[in-house]
Amino acid sequence: MAGHSHWAGIKHKKGKADKQRSKIFSKLSKEITVAAKLGDKDPAMNPRLRSAVQAARSANMPKDNIERAIDKSSTVTGTNFENLRYEGFGPDKIAVIVETLTDNKNRTASNIRTIFQKCGGSLGTQGSASHNFKQLGIIKIGKQEISDEKIFDLAIESGAEECFSYEEYHEVQCQMSEIYNVKKNLEKKIENFISTDIEWIPINSVEVIKDNKESVIEFLENLEEDDDVQNVYSNVNLGGF
Repeated sequence: MAGHSHWAGIKHKKGKADKQRSKIFSKLSKEITVAAKLGDKDPAMNPRLRSAVQAARSANMPKDNIERAIDKSSTVTGTNFENLRYEGFGPDKIAVIVETLTDNKNRTASNIRTIFQKCGGSLGTQGSASHNFKQLGIIKIGKQEISDEKIFDLAIESGAEECFSYEEYHEVQCQMSEIYNVKKNLEKKIENFISTDIEWIPINSVEVIKDNKESVIEFLENLEEDDDVQNVYSNVNLGGF
């Protein structure tokens, strides 16, 4: 799922572990089902569904699982999922934004509040933490798909504002209102994408003292592991962990 900076890198490695795989598949399946329910069941006609399917393929989800998730959208007529955002502060007062996809907001709110309280943090109102972030369209592409030089030129030609190449993937940044236009242009040359999301990018990262890094990571992981949580963003810098 989405995340950013060093936290994203740590999650990416953890996500490859078998014990995490079923949890990741479950969240991806939920997003596919909801995207198909809200729009066309043909990924070519539904940008949100197409992005969800591409993310599932990137995570090596079997084709049968993807098709079942799309088919399920026709049978969950009595279930209404909501995208809800929670904001607050964790250990060492790090700012945190939690995006959820839930069919029971009371359950979700209670679970999220408990995780924050157990770490000595606190949930805030909408806007309490988000002023520490900016929203951007983020498109991630595996390094095997295209070279560093070519992705930069392609990204600019496609209408992106920034392009960064990390150890395992390229990251194309654009205005969130332009994300699907940029993605459509990139798709002319690239077939596989890791993810396509509107992400919360910290304006300034904060560092925590070394002794507190373990508790910060445990807190973020506990949020990630909740079944209703889709994305977790923080302004913490865990470089060198």
